[in-house]
Amino acid sequence: MSKTIFITGASRGFGKIWAEAFLKRGDKVTATARDISSLDDLVKQYGDNILPIQLDVNDRDADFAAVKKAKDHFGSIDVLINNAGYGLFGAVEETSEKEARDQMETNFFGLLWLTQAAIPVMREQGHGHIIQLSSVLGVATAPILGIYNASKFAVEGLSESLAAEVKAFGIKISLVEPNGFSTDWGSASAVHSTALPQYDQMKADQQARFTEDFFGYPEATTDAIFKLIDSENPPLRLFLGKIALPWVKQVYDGRLAEWDQWNDVAAAAHGH
Repeated sequence: MSKTIFITGASRGFGKIWAEAFLKRGDKVTATARDISSLDDLVKQYGDNILPIQLDVNDRDADFAAVKKAKDHFGSIDVLINNAGYGLFGAVEETSEKEARDQMETNFFGLLWLTQAAIPVMREQGHGHIIQLSSVLGVATAPILGIYNASKFAVEGLSESLAAEVKAFGIKISLVEPNGFSTDWGSASAVHSTALPQYDQMKADQQARFTEDFFGYPEATTDAIFKLIDSENPPLRLFLGKIALPWVKQVYDGRLAEWDQWNDVAAAAHGH
């Protein structure tokens, strides 16, 4: 059974790779991008099975209009993949107000608006699957990516609450949490704050940790995404890559140990 899939940020990276993979296996795809000329090759090859829509996800009205257009065109939206987003690189101190707000607008609010637009469509159908592109940095943190971390932590909290709210409507929610991959997320797609020299050494140390085997191959993720959207009981959270789970286990062990260590203080604060 082919599915109708709506995916944002389809001009490059995961979005382009997954859109093409869906089309290749016979799914119908609404693909959005700020510049839809980046989708011309897919339109040429797959014709009526792809609906390209020019979209800036920060525009709430445009998000709702795009979802309506997709529903009218294909008759349903089985899967929404909120993939649009980018990384803001910079220490918290270095980050300007505009940079911080722009990061949250795209990574969090754009995702929220499209989610809100899709829910009534999926509720009326009695089924649907919303896939939120989070990150391993939505559950663990790295320095020099504090605002990006904040945006993905926000996506995690929103989506976990959402999953409980829409379960009765037959709508599933999944958070996809990739570790590092060799996309242009860290290069062409990235935004960098104006550097302060006090953070130069920390940035150099972090860069040194990114050895060649740290980054996964983005093309290798398509089978995992197929399994996710084809599952009758998809997980709320799915890592992509082999680095994420061992790292997060270490992080969570540390959190639990620290909470335990301070639990006498915490419990005394209860008052009774």
